[in-house]
Amino acid sequence: MKTKMLHTCIRVMDLEKSLKFYKDALGLIETRRKDIPEDKFTLVFLSDEEGAYELELTYNYNPQKPYEIGNGFSHIAVSVDDLEASRERHKEMGYKVTDLMGLRGERPRFYFVTDPDGYDVEVIRAEK
Repeated sequence: MKTKMLHTCIRVMDLEKSLKFYKDALGLIETRRKDIPEDKFTLVFLSDEEGAYELELTYNYNPQKPYEIGNGFSHIAVSVDDLEASRERHKEMGYKVTDLMGLRGERPRFYFVTDPDGYDVEVIRAEK
């Protein structure tokens, strides 16, 4: 049996803020949207230019309190060609950004940026 990864879903408090982060900060594009007013939620799917995998943002109308991310969730990961420029851009955009990091004994090759709901996104230097 062959398995293909399709999408990851995260719940968001403010759909427009989240769309701005994932589109402007990470360059993802909206691939489709499904609004279900009778059940009071909207699904928005985002992907990169290749479109092989999607991030699903689920917005439940008028959430009462922020979602608990939990201690089992770690992060989403993306790669970029210019790690340093990407990090500076995210800082300039006002997002929470960590220092450049690497695994023990390696040169720095990633950092984390936090989205408006507190989800961490690992930004990794693309392999050449």
